[in-house]
Amino acid sequence: MVESNYDILEVVEGSTKKEIRDAFRRLALQFHSDRGGENEQFIKIKQAYEDLKIGKNYPETDIEKIRNSRVFSGDTEANVRRKNQILGQQLSKEMKTAEEWAAALNKSNLTATRLFGSKTLGQIELERKANGALSIKGNFMAGSLTYDGSIVMQGSITSPSWTQEFKTNIHLTKGDFKFIDPLETKYKIENGARIIVDDGNVIVGNIFGRKYRVEDPDGRVGIFHIQEHRTHISAPNGKIIAENVVNTVLLDADTIVVLNVEDDVILSAREILFYGGKFTHDSVIELKEGGSIRFFENFSIQGLSGDAIIKLENGKRTRLFDLKTKKIKDLADEFVPNRENYEKNATMVGYGFTITYDMLDSLLKEPKKKQKSGWASKFSFSKN
Repeated sequence: MVESNYDILEVVEGSTKKEIRDAFRRLALQFHSDRGGENEQFIKIKQAYEDLKIGKNYPETDIEKIRNSRVFSGDTEANVRRKNQILGQQLSKEMKTAEEWAAALNKSNLTATRLFGSKTLGQIELERKANGALSIKGNFMAGSLTYDGSIVMQGSITSPSWTQEFKTNIHLTKGDFKFIDPLETKYKIENGARIIVDDGNVIVGNIFGRKYRVEDPDGRVGIFHIQEHRTHISAPNGKIIAENVVNTVLLDADTIVVLNVEDDVILSAREILFYGGKFTHDSVIELKEGGSIRFFENFSIQGLSGDAIIKLENGKRTRLFDLKTKKIKDLADEFVPNRENYEKNATMVGYGFTITYDMLDSLLKEPKKKQKSGWASKFSFSKN
């Protein structure tokens, strides 16, 4: 049975405007996030109240949501591009204003709350807290924001795929960036958004990039190009803690803690800790000098994709497949002096294991230098 707007507000059909308004106020107080309530339920209640005020008895269906979405798609390609360009431009202007507003409050050490955007563009609420942190409630969809302090986010982050001009860029010059309860709320970062934290940590949920085929711009039939929107999260002096990282993503930090990694993901760090069972499909680990990769308990090395690559900072590299077969025992013989631990690590099932930079550096050969090709190599001309 489909839940009506009356059901959401816990009133009967035919209730008076006053009864509906009173029900909304009661539920809003109960579920507002400032009072410890659920933000998603509060948004649902608020939308039901707004709908009933204009006589709409049921929430929007999925089809209606697509039709009324802020990203236009049901038109000619030229009109879609033009309309979305306007939306991106307006959102970017709003975020520029938000950035200036937050910076002014920071400079004066004041607290305040303000809405940015509109019902057409989508609204987000910014609040500068007494401790200097910036709270953002709502979905961040386009534009740039630089802030000199921590950011606490209640909403998802995306970036427009129709243009690079208004791409989402969030930059913290100090402090942490974090989602509120990311495992429960399922907030996500996607579609090529970029978050840079100069001197702090990033604590988020799921991270997605985007990669898709587009027709040849010259109109050649059957020819396609791959368009990539790689989502980039960077915390060079801190940690990135995430859940699932999927499809065209770059994470760069001192330490990365992650659950699962799938499909063209690059992890660049000194220390990388895996808590899940997947590391698959053309993914790359770039391990910094003196670092280590740790796979935790209840993890089988058979869950690792053989086409994944580990690169060392000095240029050496290996396929994960090679570590899963003959070479992994060489590592254990040389670097695990405790025989009991050797037996556990040699099986690579159920106990977890660690691969260090020094292990790989000792095991791997120097990368081959590229040989000169063509007539220059034949005659060995010098540059003197």
